[in-house]
Amino acid sequence: MLSERMLTTVVRQCTNQYLKLKPTDEHRVPAPVPGQKYMLYMHVPFCERLCPYCSFNRFPFSEDRAVPYFQSMRKEMMMLKDLGYDFDSLYVGGGTPTIMIDELCDTIDLARETFSINEVSSETNPNHLIPSYLDKLQGRVQRLSVGVQSFDDDLLKQMDRYDKYGSAAEILARVQDASPYFTSLNVDMIFNFPAQTEDVLIKDIERVVESGTSQTTFYPLMASPSVARSLARTVGKVDYQRERRFYEIISELLAGGSDPLFEHGSAWTFNKRGTGAAGDGAMIDEYVVDYEEYPAIGSGGITYLGKNLYVNTFSVNDYNAAIASDRMSLMGKTEFSKHDRMRYRFMMQLFGLRLDKRQFERDFGCTVERGLPVEVGFMKAAGAFDRDTPDEFTLTPKGRYLMVVMMRQFFIGVNNLRDQARASLVGEERQLIFG
Repeated sequence: MLSERMLTTVVRQCTNQYLKLKPTDEHRVPAPVPGQKYMLYMHVPFCERLCPYCSFNRFPFSEDRAVPYFQSMRKEMMMLKDLGYDFDSLYVGGGTPTIMIDELCDTIDLARETFSINEVSSETNPNHLIPSYLDKLQGRVQRLSVGVQSFDDDLLKQMDRYDKYGSAAEILARVQDASPYFTSLNVDMIFNFPAQTEDVLIKDIERVVESGTSQTTFYPLMASPSVARSLARTVGKVDYQRERRFYEIISELLAGGSDPLFEHGSAWTFNKRGTGAAGDGAMIDEYVVDYEEYPAIGSGGITYLGKNLYVNTFSVNDYNAAIASDRMSLMGKTEFSKHDRMRYRFMMQLFGLRLDKRQFERDFGCTVERGLPVEVGFMKAAGAFDRDTPDEFTLTPKGRYLMVVMMRQFFIGVNNLRDQARASLVGEERQLIFG
């Protein structure tokens, strides 16, 4: 599709231009703006197994490394309180946040005691969907996101997940058991694996429905430069020519027809109808849709505040040392121009299925059509807009796929930013990641 290829090229060029990390000697993120709504992101960079497609900051799990790390995160959380921050939402990502369940629970409890948090989202892996973990998470976590990726045993083996996390049948049974514990249980899936056929994809979708999950997210496989070689070695070279067809299958089977089981929560998130996961205000994996600005704590965390994007050191050792010295671990930043921020708003709100034109004009002092004439013109020419009123843009099915393309390339650009930060690792930590 010509519009997909053009969009891929343009977003790649844009992210290469403005997602460039520059050193910073700042010891704190900026203070909050009065009245601004913020979410707190927490990063736990430890995993039992490092997946070949993952570009997030992650290290092989070691209890000696993890325990002081959780202690540092709790101390960093209090630094944000001292700056005047409050939060109504917490998202814990990784890595594998549940790698040390008691440490995670202590950290969530402190966040709830310190801030006005009313919803917590956390990521986990299928092997942690066991009663001893679920009992502790129930009530503390409202939305649990489980990294399943596929219910196909052959694909799980390719990803080196089968032995560690169990067979597809075992994972399916665990998801079914875990679903009642949470307001929303999200099953994270990946589509467009090189070895994935349409039949395999359809069976994956059927297993998602069978699991009883209240939400599922189907991400396109993202071949960031940092993981391209490991991807090619383990699962094969990514073919983007099939991506649109696979996305159409997912959308039709989950959210198509006159009485669908699911509805779109974002361009690639699907909420089960008739559950607490659906409707206005439903939590989704891409917190950046609902919370444009957010401080991030933990090694490898990425903060977006005002016009600045900050990256925390990817070294756990340096992170702990910084927090012990009563400073945050900011190692680099990039500054967005007004035009960059308008593009970011355009992309994130449309990815969340609706752009609020009135809000855009209030925040940027111009209409979206005047501020982003090329972007709006492209989307109109491509048939991406369903409703185009003085109040809003909404998307056609084709428009939703174009937002998948745009977000795929944006996240690849963010992964390149992570690679810039990861390149500074030395010694044992570099050996752990790069071998």
